[in-house]
Amino acid sequence: MLRRLKTTNDPRLLVGIETADDAGVYQINETTALIQTLDFFTPIVDNPYMFGQIAAANSLSDVYAMGGKPLTVMNIVAFPIGLLPAEVLGDILKGGQDKVIEAGAVIVGGHTINDIEPKYGLSVTGVVHPDKIWKNSGAQPGDQLILTKAIGTGVLATAARAEMFPKGNQASMFSMATLNRRAAEVAMNYTIHACTDITGFGLLGHLYEMASGSGVDLQIHSATIPLLTDAAEAAAMGLVPGGAYANREYLTTVTMNPSVPVNIQDLCFDPQTSGGLLLCVPPNVAKELLMDLQDAGIEQSAIIGEVIQKGRGEIHVD
Repeated sequence: MLRRLKTTNDPRLLVGIETADDAGVYQINETTALIQTLDFFTPIVDNPYMFGQIAAANSLSDVYAMGGKPLTVMNIVAFPIGLLPAEVLGDILKGGQDKVIEAGAVIVGGHTINDIEPKYGLSVTGVVHPDKIWKNSGAQPGDQLILTKAIGTGVLATAARAEMFPKGNQASMFSMATLNRRAAEVAMNYTIHACTDITGFGLLGHLYEMASGSGVDLQIHSATIPLLTDAAEAAAMGLVPGGAYANREYLTTVTMNPSVPVNIQDLCFDPQTSGGLLLCVPPNVAKELLMDLQDAGIEQSAIIGEVIQKGRGEIHVD
């Protein structure tokens, strides 16, 4: 569909749609560029307040993935007036507001429509220095790949609908509601060649965007990928969302070693909500950055692979 639209040639547009990056970046002057992003979705948890927190954290994440700081936020709301109590919407908005305050940003307005199904998210504007933008397309051979959150939120959401694995579901909700702010602040002290956050295309989908945009091939070590509590067991029971199978079908450049268990393969394709940052860093700083992330309380951070060579976006998982 995007190919039917005219391309933008404004030289002040520093990041557009070319490499499926996390947000757009527009230069204002020599020291300031605006980051703009928007995201919203239907409820993935039953608790309205928690839904608001998760949706807000998910929307804010794209600014952190660009190396920026969120400034202003607008609410995007669809709500079935007359079908659900107004208090439900109030709790959703309160959850979002609390997460925006935690991010150090401010809500300046928004837009609401009457819809048969609730939807909530944010339009976020942030800032970054034009010379310090993190893109998803700068990976270089030899770089190490660091993931800052465990994966498995899609599988555990499916398990929640089946009323299974309550401990895992609590861990999943906590992870989704956690801002990527601290991880980004720690990483800003290091050279970052590429960055993205892990959301609906799953770990391998976003790795592919990074690999193809950078013109490199990747090696991923499945045993080092951090997993949420009970995620592996839930996947082994077949509690895998349809989006994981769609991601697997689309990602034709992924080669799985036969030794990788099927449930771990499924988790690599599992669509995530408000996942962690995927940082691509020079090999000489990877271990130090990992230690700093863990010392900052981002304990599930892990080195999950490396850039092996120039290439066409092939991903090898062992």
